[in-house]
Amino acid sequence: MNRSGFYLSISLLTGAFISAPGFAQTSYHDAQVLESKAIYRLIETSVPTRQCWEEEQVRSSSRHRYRSHTPGLLGAVIGGAIGNAMGHHSSSQKVGTVVGAMLGSSIARDMVEARNGPVVAMETVERCDTVYNYEQEEKLVGYDVLYRYNGAEYQVRMPENPGATIRVRVNVEPVI
Repeated sequence: MNRSGFYLSISLLTGAFISAPGFAQTSYHDAQVLESKAIYRLIETSVPTRQCWEEEQVRSSSRHRYRSHTPGLLGAVIGGAIGNAMGHHSSSQKVGTVVGAMLGSSIARDMVEARNGPVVAMETVERCDTVYNYEQEEKLVGYDVLYRYNGAEYQVRMPENPGATIRVRVNVEPVI
């Protein structure tokens, strides 16, 4: 084969490959939809929510108050006088005075403490916590479509419902 024959063969082969798609013929037709079924997927999401509430809380004061010694001293004097009056002899009067003074002081201190107990107050405190609510939602993912074209049935998943007909592309190519 000479050089010009070789180039002619290459040209013919290249032309055949380039022109082969030119023989293909594309057309569009409407096919009858037999069934269109919506497809859903269940999606679960976790939604954080802050929940707050109010609680009553006991609060006691730790502050130191001024404490007078007068009630204790006054109780000791009164107790001592009563103890002294109860005794008949000098020794029993002395013991009665001492016991009366101690008892009077203790009673006076207890009365003052009962009246002026610790400072206790109720206060409202806000408490908060994060809770997670799980929500489920059905999400449309597409449509399974069954259609008939040229006597045969086909199935395809589509993002939207096609309605009564579906557009199909038909390519006709010769077998070489």
